[in-house]
Amino acid sequence: MYTIKQASARSGVGIPLLRAWERRYGVVEPVRTPAGYRLYDEDAIDRLRAMRRLVEGGWSPREAAPRIRGLEMDAVRSLAGGQAAPALGALPSAGHDELAGRIVSAALDLDQGALERALDEAFGTSRFEAAAEAVVLPAMVGVGEAWARGELDIGAEHAASAAVLRRLGAAFQAAGSAPGAATILVGLPPGSHHELAALAFATTARRAGLNVVYLGANVPLASWLEVARDTGAAAVVLGAVMEADAAASGDVFAALGAEMPEVVRAAGGRHAAEVRGTGHLVLAGSLDESVSALLTALPRRPGRGRAARPR
Repeated sequence: MYTIKQASARSGVGIPLLRAWERRYGVVEPVRTPAGYRLYDEDAIDRLRAMRRLVEGGWSPREAAPRIRGLEMDAVRSLAGGQAAPALGALPSAGHDELAGRIVSAALDLDQGALERALDEAFGTSRFEAAAEAVVLPAMVGVGEAWARGELDIGAEHAASAAVLRRLGAAFQAAGSAPGAATILVGLPPGSHHELAALAFATTARRAGLNVVYLGANVPLASWLEVARDTGAAAVVLGAVMEADAAASGDVFAALGAEMPEVVRAAGGRHAAEVRGTGHLVLAGSLDESVSALLTALPRRPGRGRAARPR
């Protein structure tokens, strides 16, 4: 029998998502200890793995769960062990748009309960990457635009951002560290404060098996150099969200290139292509595609293949 933390590690399903699949869809039914702690058996682990494979194959959780519940365990084990997931459409974009709209409306109304419920549904009905880039991040762009139009007080905007930041932080923590994998530093250059997309990328990279150290917003240039030295970082990834971030990122990359030319440098975000200098990678496309591009750019480690492998 396994604790929820062990079940999460063995199945590859983050703890918040595991709880959502258990509570909303009944994919697993753990036993409880006298103290109330959940315990999961091998069948539960296989059901979680099979559910994850269907969702990663394009099924929405509400479509996948009845399929998993209706399968005999032999079929569940086959699917969990690598059998190709049968094709079925993912959550339609209208569903994503509706959830994003609910997040914006909740922010406008300063309704924290409605905001939390919309976030619950977003992360409970899609894998992390889809929820982040199709629902949460577009919603926060909408919140920012509402603030710019004067429809939303800065305090309400901060409250919504803080709620989303907490969710992303929880997902980052649930993804766990990867001892022995390449260390990747992720964060924002000096003067940059819009960190939601950077944290979403950091979480996706952790879920792909990289050992990610997330430094957060407004990190001084000297600190990037010091942490890169102290951790033996294989790569540094900066978010260039605003126009000024491109220049600041270029300064960090220039300093890293001069002192630690072996470190892979990568920039993502709206203004990543404007980062000056040469020798750095511009991350474009989805979260999964950006992490895949970074993995490809990492040097091979003797006797171990690439520094990390998507899981």
